[in-house]
Amino acid sequence: MHFELPVPGMIFDVALEDGAKIRMRRHGNPDGVRLLLTHGNGFAADAYYPYWQHLLQKFDLLVFDFRNHGRNVPVKPPHHTYEQLSRDLERVVQDVRTKLGEKPTAGLFHSMSGRTAMKHAIEIGWRWDALVLFDPPNVPPPGHPAFAAMAAFEKRLTEWARQRRRRFAAIEELAQEYRQSRATARWVEGAHELMARSVLRESPDGDGYELVCDPENEATIYAQAMIMNLWPNASAFGGPVKLVGCDPGMKGGSPTGAANAALGREGGYDYSFVEGTGHLLQIEKPQECVRLTLEFLARCGLA
Repeated sequence: MHFELPVPGMIFDVALEDGAKIRMRRHGNPDGVRLLLTHGNGFAADAYYPYWQHLLQKFDLLVFDFRNHGRNVPVKPPHHTYEQLSRDLERVVQDVRTKLGEKPTAGLFHSMSGRTAMKHAIEIGWRWDALVLFDPPNVPPPGHPAFAAMAAFEKRLTEWARQRRRRFAAIEELAQEYRQSRATARWVEGAHELMARSVLRESPDGDGYELVCDPENEATIYAQAMIMNLWPNASAFGGPVKLVGCDPGMKGGSPTGAANAALGREGGYDYSFVEGTGHLLQIEKPQECVRLTLEFLARCGLA
């Protein structure tokens, strides 16, 4: 299977405070409720198309990548921190309102972007009618039963990212790496090639392809998980939040599943998990993730 992305109805750039830009793509129904959607660390929003294709008929969908990811041009210095990403998200929200007008709006965020949306909402302000957070990899406080597993997980990812391959002769080389990895083997057919297309760009020197997100930037985000102190109750937000985790009981699964189950239980969240999924649950079981999204948005009067 080969995924072909639809042509956006509109494209515009959001200027960030340091001169970087975020390229916004508007898809779907411009008369529908507005949804803002983005991705996890080292990935890209286009690669979540197996999930967001099911939202196009009803919703006004704004798809975008965070700085140094996806369709954006990497910048130097990268300013690649959660603090900066939170300020970038505020720029995106305000610019979308300015360009497209006020309307009911929900955010759909995975992993790194989910954690960014939580930090943004608590520290900068609540800008949503609802938030859906897919498996944000928050680290609980030291001494929590889930702390050791999450600390080891983030350390492992940080070390892996620092050493990962950054250049490829062809897109298919990275697609094959995704197919062979245990962590990404469960993606739906066609998603491995789509992800490779989405996270690579032609090398500026003309020799093959390279990752848009430098391994150093990816590693920085993993490492910052340990110093964020982000384990909020649902009541800390200014509106309804849905927490969707990966399977907390799957053998060999991601420790983020157990961490989110604990956060959901302890923090009073509207929490669900998707059985048989790892951390990239929207690409593993997209239709189940869509079902949970639509049910929650309907309860919020947005679908």
